[in-house]
Amino acid sequence: MSRVLLDTGPLVAFLNGKDAHHPWAREVLDCLPPPLWTCEAVLSEACFLVRKLEGGPGAVLELVRRGIVKPTFRLDTETAAVGRLLEKFADVPMSLADACLVRMAELDGDSKVLTLDSDFRIYRKNRRQVVPVVMPAE
Repeated sequence: MSRVLLDTGPLVAFLNGKDAHHPWAREVLDCLPPPLWTCEAVLSEACFLVRKLEGGPGAVLELVRRGIVKPTFRLDTETAAVGRLLEKFADVPMSLADACLVRMAELDGDSKVLTLDSDFRIYRKNRRQVVPVVMPAE
């Protein structure tokens, strides 16, 4: 099975029962074997977005503690590559979290990004390759 790279949207939707994508996120995440791979920028965004939910940021960290979500990306060793992506897709605009996930997809060519963000249809890995995604049907 290909490695699943977790974006902020599905993580937030999974934790927030009132999110419009909550049922989709639960269904998809319940079917995927852990771990789900991500970066610290995604975790930072998620903690911020669930800050008003009771136990929200703690729930994000608990998923990491339990090994369900693994933030293995090292920005310190990938700064140049991430910077190039941010420059290339500045007009989209691309967030740091998105750039890290695209770089993770470049490093693991068999991976798929689990996302709600349609910008991943615009982003390209390795300059011209489509980034494989898992997202809700439109």
